[in-house]
Amino acid sequence: MGYNLQVNIDKSSGFCFGVVYAIEMAEDILDNKGYLYCLGDIVHNDEEVERLTNRGLKIIDHEVLKNLRDEKVLIRAHGEAPSTYQLALENNLTLIDASCPVVLKLQNRIKNSHDDDEQVLIFGKHGHAEVIGLQGQTDGKAIVFQDLAELDNVELPAKFTLYSQTTKSTDKFYHIKDELLSRGYEVKANDTICRQVSNRYEELEEFVRHYDKIVFVSGKKSSNGKVLYDVCKKHNDNSYFISNVEELDQAWFAENDKVGICGATSTPMWLMEKVKAALEKY
Repeated sequence: MGYNLQVNIDKSSGFCFGVVYAIEMAEDILDNKGYLYCLGDIVHNDEEVERLTNRGLKIIDHEVLKNLRDEKVLIRAHGEAPSTYQLALENNLTLIDASCPVVLKLQNRIKNSHDDDEQVLIFGKHGHAEVIGLQGQTDGKAIVFQDLAELDNVELPAKFTLYSQTTKSTDKFYHIKDELLSRGYEVKANDTICRQVSNRYEELEEFVRHYDKIVFVSGKKSSNGKVLYDVCKKHNDNSYFISNVEELDQAWFAENDKVGICGATSTPMWLMEKVKAALEKY
């Protein structure tokens, strides 16, 4: 006796355009050349990284980059700090730059603020690839914080400029801005959150309400995945986070359940299809 689950994939889930662009660029070169170096995980999804590594993508870190000469290296959607471009010139590396345009625009704005001698604050995740690239625009002088408590022991100037990593929650950003204003600081706030990401929140809220159970598929490293999963959980308590099909648990489901599948901006559609196929076998 099967569970007879009715399973649907959220139409607006899956790769954002920045990731699509980076992966298409990588695949083109892999088709022609058979291999390509990529600085850092091309996307925060182990399954997709594995698919591309099998096609010849070689993931390297900055240490390996220092010793690489005369090669092509892909810059992923998250972007890079100026020091990476400098190193590429010195090592005669051809950079295939797939930095997301939203990130590039933000890098540029942060650089301009820094050049104008403004103290820059960045609401973002410590050590995240995008944030490292952003901080690099300020010679490392920007103050990065994940939550307000981190600023309690920091000597802040009376006025400063506030930016956000592109995949942060809009609500949180505005909450932080208001809180800093109420503490008497003069804050020039720039909402630089990607609309393709923030629109997902509303679409997701709407989507998850229609199902008995929600399976959210995302890599553990995805910042955006954590934020979007929280949205699912908030509006549908029966939401489960998995990174691959093996993590599915039949005990989560009941007969005739309506199940919705959704994912992060770094979750490939083929992986969600695979989850759907597995659920339909129950």
